This record gives sequence, C-alpha cells and structure tokens, in this order.
Amino acid sequence: MGSKYKLADVLNHHQNDLPYWVTNSWKNRTLHAIRKCRTAELGGHIDQCNCCNKLHLSYNSCRNRHCPTCQGHKREQWINARTDELLEVPYFHVVFTIAHEINELCIENPKFIYAILFKTAWATLNGFAKNPEYLEARIGAIMLLHTWGQNLSLHPHLHCIVPSGGVEQNGNWKTSKNKGKFLFPVKEMSKVFRAKFVAELRKNKVEFKQEQYDKLFTKPWVVYSKQAFGTPNSVVEYLGRYSHKIALTNSRILDINNQKDTVTFSHKNYKKEGEKQNLTLTQKEFIRRFSMHILPKGFTRIRHYGILSGTWKKNNLEDLQEKLNKSARPNPPEIKLNVCLYCKKGKMEPICVFQKNRPPPNMEKLIKLHNSKITSKLQSICFL
Repeated sequence: MGSKYKLADVLNHHQNDLPYWVTNSWKNRTLHAIRKCRTAELGGHIDQCNCCNKLHLSYNSCRNRHCPTCQGHKREQWINARTDELLEVPYFHVVFTIAHEINELCIENPKFIYAILFKTAWATLNGFAKNPEYLEARIGAIMLLHTWGQNLSLHPHLHCIVPSGGVEQNGNWKTSKNKGKFLFPVKEMSKVFRAKFVAELRKNKVEFKQEQYDKLFTKPWVVYSKQAFGTPNSVVEYLGRYSHKIALTNSRILDINNQKDTVTFSHKNYKKEGEKQNLTLTQKEFIRRFSMHILPKGFTRIRHYGILSGTWKKNNLEDLQEKLNKSARPNPPEIKLNVCLYCKKGKMEPICVFQKNRPPPNMEKLIKLHNSKITSKLQSICFL
C-alpha cells in the first residue's frame, strides 16, 4: 500500500521558490527530479507480461539515489550482487561517527569531509588489523555513509560491515580474538580514529581555528562495534536495510498542511531509548534539512576495502570461499524483480517508452489493439 503523503507533495507546493533558498544547483536539480518522479512530466513506459500478455502503463522514475520511491529496485540488485561474495564467517557491525563540531565543514565542503571520513575509518580498522596484538592479518570492510539523524539533523556516520578475521600472508584465514566474538577495543579505536581525522584536517589546511581543534579533544568520539549477525545470510538482510537507505521515507510523513505550511513526520528519539515521536516543521525547514543529505554529484557512498575490494575479490575470493567451506551455506531465497502485477507468475518486459508530448512511433497500433483505459492515459501523457 502506497503512502498517503510524499516528499514530492511538499516539493510541488514549493516548486516555484525552491531555487531562491536552496542555493546549491546540484541539490536543486535533485529536488526537482524527486518532484517529477513517476509523473507525466517524465513520460512513461508500457510493460507487457511474458506469461499472461497483460499490459501495464507506468510513469517513468527519476532514478535519483535520494528519491524515496526509486530505491527498492536498486537495493535488490545490489543485494543480489553481494550475496555470492559472502564468507562463511561471522560479521561485525562497526559505526564511526564524527563530532558535531565538524558539521559546519560538512555543509561547506561535504565531498572533502566525507572522503576523509572514509579514509580515516578504514585506516583505523586496517591499522588495528595489522597489529600483532589484535590480529596481524589483512581484513576487509563494506562501508556505507549515512549523514542524517532521525529528525533530519546532520549526523554523518559510517556503517561498516567487517568479517571477524582476516587473511594471513600465507593465504589462510585467521579468526579474530575470542573465537570471533571480539573485533578491536572500541575505546582505543575511538582515540585513533579521532587523531587520524584531525591530522587529515590539519594536513589539508582546513579553515578551522585552534580553539575548534581543541574542542574536538574534549570528549570521546563514538565508535560502536557489535557482532550483529548470526549467519552470513543475516548480513544480506542487514545490508538490504542500510545499503540504499535515504534520509526520509514517504511512510514516515504523517501530515502535510499547505495552509499552515507545515510537515509532520515520525522519528525515533534515541535519547529516550528510541521512543517514537512526531515532529512538525515548516515546509521550508523540512526541505532545508532534507537537502543537507543530498550528496555531491558522483560521490560514492558505498565503498569496499581490503579483502572485500573489487580487485582482491576478483583474484582471490573464490579460493578463500572454498577454504571457508562455502558449500555449507544454504542459498538465500531468490529475489524476483518485475513480477507481473496480474498473474504474479510472469515478468513484465518493456515494449514501449515515450516522453512527455512525444507519442511513441507505434501509437496508432497501440490504440487499435489495446483497451481504452491504457490508450486514454497514454494520450493524456503524450499530449499534455
């Protein structure tokens, strides 16, 4: 069942004044793409089932990675690609969070600061892994950047999926301490992570006053680590929740009041043990907060490191999986995409794509062969 309210509804209400107060042109383009997603403005396509031959007309998606309605298909494709790469070992969930004093720098230069976050988080994990006191092996990690808190505030942090061990120089697998129940000490990781991050800021001569640097050392930075997965297949389920997650889903929007110019949405208050609460903001403040989480053009928010990097997996993954007895892991359930809406058996395949005000070349044939509901909708799109 679809959501009653959508982010696009708020953006449509302010479509004429967005450029005046969302100053970044890339963010403007993103917001307008979300606003037009699955509407006649983007044209449409007709799919036909390869089993029952029924037709279905749909508006085109914007395919923007920040759009609440465009992530499901991409998420399933990404999960399918990751499933075959799993190792038959436990996995840890590690989170690196930067201090809120850095938030202003994130707003001014997000591409630079988020790149440092990835770099220093991996350097921290890799440094502990190479240390004979902790592991002395080559590890890997999948890192996913999230920039938001539940109330849409700026809260940059990395979710890291890390196998509980690493590969020794002889190619054998070495399990982390305490039979894989312990990765590295989080208090020590926090200190190292903070030091490496600040060192990168100093090295790149960021405009940051000495008193601001001093503040960064007044309290510990948060590094969280937990063995969160019972089986490798649980990793796939977890990645599905986090891989293509965005700042706000349509289902969380509870009310849009255009007369009062407000939006009400639900959020979890983690200061009160995750208690579910409602928050009402002006529509412009709501869009401003959402806009903070639009990443720079071309920025990669999911990255693979070490033995989970593309190059290493291409040359070594199959051998490592054999050593770890890959055959003992049951295959995860198949995820079917584009299932027919009518017979639920066949696959919907595109037979016609068209743009707004541009009818398809076989328009007349479609009108003759198919029902009036499809063709009338098609005509309304093509001749707006």
